[in-house]
Amino acid sequence: MIILHASIAILGVLLLIIALKVEPVIALVLGSLYLGIAGGIGLAETVEVIAVGFGEIMAEVGLLIGFGVLLGALLYALGALQKFVALLLRLLGAKRLPYAMSAALTTLFPSIYVDVQLVLASPLARSAAPHIGRGGLPLLAGSLSAGILVGYVFVVPGLGTLSIAGLLDIPLGTMLIFGLIVGPVTAVVTTFLFSLVLRRGFWTPANDEHETQALRDAEQAAEEQDEEHAAAMPPLGISLLPVIVPLLLIASGAIASAVEVDNSVIAFVSNPVFALFLGMVGAYVLARRTLGRDRTDDAVTTGLSTTGQILLITGIGGSLGAVIGETTLDQVLGDLFSASTGTSVILTLLLAWLIAALLHFAIGSISVAAIAAAGILAPVLGSLDVAPVVVGLAIGAGALFALQVNSNFFWMFQSLLGISTQGALKALTFVTALASVVAMPIIVALGFLVPA
Repeated sequence: MIILHASIAILGVLLLIIALKVEPVIALVLGSLYLGIAGGIGLAETVEVIAVGFGEIMAEVGLLIGFGVLLGALLYALGALQKFVALLLRLLGAKRLPYAMSAALTTLFPSIYVDVQLVLASPLARSAAPHIGRGGLPLLAGSLSAGILVGYVFVVPGLGTLSIAGLLDIPLGTMLIFGLIVGPVTAVVTTFLFSLVLRRGFWTPANDEHETQALRDAEQAAEEQDEEHAAAMPPLGISLLPVIVPLLLIASGAIASAVEVDNSVIAFVSNPVFALFLGMVGAYVLARRTLGRDRTDDAVTTGLSTTGQILLITGIGGSLGAVIGETTLDQVLGDLFSASTGTSVILTLLLAWLIAALLHFAIGSISVAAIAAAGILAPVLGSLDVAPVVVGLAIGAGALFALQVNSNFFWMFQSLLGISTQGALKALTFVTALASVVAMPIIVALGFLVPA
């Protein structure tokens, strides 16, 4: 009976979000309330469980998400991404740029919110496309899709990654190491495979490209503004320190743990909360010194306005997981996901991938799908014979699958890159589906190699 109630709750959430356009936060709370009451927890007890689940996940990832978003907003103000892509173009040339761009976006810039990455990188991709030759625009558009969104779900401090790690109680250093194994490889291989598809006539400029005069005017205005502020920007190496240093600190803690080094100083500086806080403070000081107080305050205000929505929906994901944990659904799911042989490791990861993929395809939000899937699976994680970090990566891969027209990112992508809806279906929907599939063999291999 609990399976029926869970199905009604999830379908109800999907219908509220898709058909009635209800905010995901409201829909998830209503779904959690129904599941708790119908599952026999009780009226007052259900509300209490929702509140406790929210508080527990906020204790895990609240500060991480807040510091990560503020760090990304300050990096945006410092112009780090724009200067890095320009450097890649000079050093590697146009032909290698798509692969370098997808790897760099995945590895170095997940702290910048995906919409902001798209706004920053789109004009750079459009200006570099003619240097690549025929097919330059779709190839760079595909590399943006792979780089931005693969980093979001696999690499710390991508917000999707932080949410999955928090909900599944995965140490952030562990998530960082394995995310860096899966993320860059997935992004580069996806870009390469997409280039092969493009050579077979997959892209027709007459139907797939749609550049408007408004886009050309906006790009010209942006170039003039960039030239005006270029002198105030710090050097690239300095701009990247606030993101590189925290990643190195977090990784040092994971390495120390792996070699069984117990040191209080390493434990302190490698704590993800401290590491991201240090990076955020470094970016803030750098921005104040180079950009001035007003522009720095504007960047912080933008980051704070984004943080609230992300924290709220992540917390509600924790509430859903807590409600599931109080019902008998966790036992049912535990039986479904039980793993005792090598074959069932594959099945477990495919089921985790499928749950997240179906949620994303229906809801249209990578983060909501990842959070909901992690919330559903968190209560049964202890019964699986697969390492939690590998399950988390499978959820990330599933949540990445086939971003399409029910996402606002899709329409931003289409308009900012000057392509048609059909072109966006090829360079974004197809590419994210491809990346999701490319990542799974790597994740399945890790499922056999990493101890549960």
